[in-house]
Amino acid sequence: MGYTLCVLGCGTMGIAILSGVVDSLDVSRIPNNLEKWESHTPGTMTPTGSPSDNTAPSRFLACVKREVSAVKLKGVFASMGVLAQNIEIFVDQNVQAVQQSDVVLLCCKPQLAHSILSEPGMQKALDGKLLISILAGVTISQLSSWVLPSTKVIRAMPNTPCKIREGMTIVTTIPSSPSEELDGAIILKIFSSIGRCRFLDEKHFDACTALSGSGPAFACIFLEAMADGGVMMGLPRAEALELASQTLQGAARMVLQAGQHPAQIRDAVTTPGGCTIAGLLALEDGKVRSTIARCIQVATDRASELGQPNKQ
Repeated sequence: MGYTLCVLGCGTMGIAILSGVVDSLDVSRIPNNLEKWESHTPGTMTPTGSPSDNTAPSRFLACVKREVSAVKLKGVFASMGVLAQNIEIFVDQNVQAVQQSDVVLLCCKPQLAHSILSEPGMQKALDGKLLISILAGVTISQLSSWVLPSTKVIRAMPNTPCKIREGMTIVTTIPSSPSEELDGAIILKIFSSIGRCRFLDEKHFDACTALSGSGPAFACIFLEAMADGGVMMGLPRAEALELASQTLQGAARMVLQAGQHPAQIRDAVTTPGGCTIAGLLALEDGKVRSTIARCIQVATDRASELGQPNKQ
């Protein structure tokens, strides 16, 4: 039998991760219902083996606080295929759900982590289990102080594109234990099935939160601006947005799949006296490069404050 996966605080990111994992296991939905640009990249792994594989989840629990959230989840899961319809929803029953689980994904707001993990019976329910936190700013040291020493605590930082299995997740190192190898396989199977997954020291997590966690929002500002420019020059809105979206995706995949440095791609497009160099100089005049870099710096600083009671 596979293990039971519980999502504590199944909001936007919880839904994204859960839907991505479930979709990756539902072979009936792959690849016929996916467009070309949503198919697997080399960084995305479809789990192998049967549902009885102990590194793949076979039961899914989603925890929410309010009944209205449960109704929303039911609607989301109903549109996701056969496996998603079997996801069990728990309303204000966190401890009961964790008691029935083997692996717990903590996906609540950072400021709610302590109250959730301090619920009566929660420490015992988490005894000996794998707790994976995706909370920005809440450290392993903090999380470990709220649970029993036997609870295996790690941090992961996925981003919202994991919903279409194009996510980027950073994971801390696996705690040393007799089940270390199995825990590592479980973690990789969860996050590699919804995009790319890399291990980094926890000291890098605030920067990862800013770069890949908040990054889709920053990228969409640039994407929208490119489309606006196309509209200003006479392109229909829909076509301008499509051209901008596919152009950014193509450039990113040249970096990821072909291993080209962004500067190589830029120089290959930039011909002497051409329109590209004219546009690049306009970007430099607007200090776009330094503004974007500073954006990551400011977001990193803010990420370090999240989850810290005295810095909200």
